Amino acid sequence: MLTQLYIQNIAVIERASIDFGEGFHVFTGETGAGKSILIGAIGAVLGFRVSRDLIRTGAEKAMVTALFERLSDETCSALSALGYEPEEDGTLLLSREFSAEGKSSCKIGGRPATVSILREVADTLINIHGQHDNQALISPERHIRFIDSYAGDGELLAQYRQEYAKLCSIKQELEKLNMDEVEKAYRIDLLTYQIDEISSANLKAGEEEELLEQKKQISNSAKIIEAVGQADLAFSGDDENEGLVAMLDSARDALSTAGRYYADLEGMASRVDEMYYELREYASDLRRCASEMDFNEGDLDAIEARLDTIYKLKRKYGASVEAVLDYLGKSTQELQSINRSEEMQAKLEAQLAQTAYSAQKLAEALSEKRREAAKRLTEAVGEELRFLDMPFVRLEVKSEIGALSADGIDDMEFLISTNPGEPLKSLSKIASGGELSRVMLSLKNVLADRDRVGTLIFDEVDTGVSGRAAQKVGLKLKQASHGRQIICVTHLAQVAAYADRHYLIEKSVRDGRTFTDVRPLDRSGRVSEIARIIGGNEVTDTILSSADEMLRFAERQVDK
Repeated sequence: MLTQLYIQNIAVIERASIDFGEGFHVFTGETGAGKSILIGAIGAVLGFRVSRDLIRTGAEKAMVTALFERLSDETCSALSALGYEPEEDGTLLLSREFSAEGKSSCKIGGRPATVSILREVADTLINIHGQHDNQALISPERHIRFIDSYAGDGELLAQYRQEYAKLCSIKQELEKLNMDEVEKAYRIDLLTYQIDEISSANLKAGEEEELLEQKKQISNSAKIIEAVGQADLAFSGDDENEGLVAMLDSARDALSTAGRYYADLEGMASRVDEMYYELREYASDLRRCASEMDFNEGDLDAIEARLDTIYKLKRKYGASVEAVLDYLGKSTQELQSINRSEEMQAKLEAQLAQTAYSAQKLAEALSEKRREAAKRLTEAVGEELRFLDMPFVRLEVKSEIGALSADGIDDMEFLISTNPGEPLKSLSKIASGGELSRVMLSLKNVLADRDRVGTLIFDEVDTGVSGRAAQKVGLKLKQASHGRQIICVTHLAQVAAYADRHYLIEKSVRDGRTFTDVRPLDRSGRVSEIARIIGGNEVTDTILSSADEMLRFAERQVDK
């Protein structure tokens, strides 16, 4: 259950803190006051996509936090699976902060989280049903989702989809094998040529780098020999000049002699002695390296030719020797597959038949479960609709069997007749806006019994409804709040009258800036607000009296 919502710098809401409780909550206010902004803020903390335009003008960042109590077992399980846990007092705090630069950060219980993790947890806490949900009712291809939800066939549907995906994969493999003979012969010739061309080159991983190093050495052999000679001369000297080794030998002898008489020089003599032997070793290594050098400029042509071969292969088959070798491996495997195509085809066709049979059986089981659920669902929704002032409504599901698809073999659509003697027709062709709203509310009410989410939010789900039907919608929402928390944004006085808690969203201008405030109303405030909804700008004593009577009537209805 949502117990507190804190909003900062969301559109025209600079700062708002809203406390919630049990039962039925309504938000009302003038058009444009910010009711949709409130729903957007709740959606943000639930992990929905957020636009930068949602951040208040002039603010660098915005923030929304939501505190929940009485967490369900599903929420606790989801938290545990994701590595989170509630506070010691059983509460859970979700928060989301986002900046004008598009950066976003989420937290669950004070710990960092991703948007997807936040959304996964939030799905067990709140369901938001907005006006756009009615679009699902006029899209027949989406009707099967409602039936699946009521049937509780998620596990069976997942099994079927896994088998169907396997079936599609096998079909794709078969399509690759079932190429015509001309294409097959062409592919065999091409692969054979490519394999022979690469194989005959006898490429080795790292070969190109070694050849380039050899080429660099041979091309610069004169410079290398000259430099090595100069270094050797510096180390060992010649007939005219004493080398570093000899000079350091003289220095160490002198320091050794002096050290016998002057103790401070003993350490220096020891270090110079070490330097002497190390330098002599360097000189010896240099002479050995020079003796092993073998720069044959005749090898340069062979190296250039080899590099040219590698370059041509790379241009055709990959950006490196390793990539060319990888291409060779894949081509060899493909050629082997084509040569074994008849054997593989027979094997795949056997797998295809077995998988198709399994998928068909799962689809049939899923279809049977859906048809049974569809009958129960339409009966339950019909009862709800009759309560919502649609006494002659008939709701059925047209079900047709087709080929296997990602959703099974069923093509299902809700059909409705709202008046006696009228035939059943598609919802999109016969239902008005108000009727669609009532059908959606009825569906949500029936499906809510299958869903343990503790909080349901309805964003103007009563659009297009008026009069006695609106009163019935309010009563139905009130009844639905028994055992769960209902939050509703409404523009109908009849709905607002049934609320346990009523909040006013109002906009004002201060110092040239627009501000939206959210405040709870006491009974007197509720009477004034309901009167405003009824009468608009002209609120008379008669309208106030009517508003008070509307509240009293709602209270009496609830007490029955």
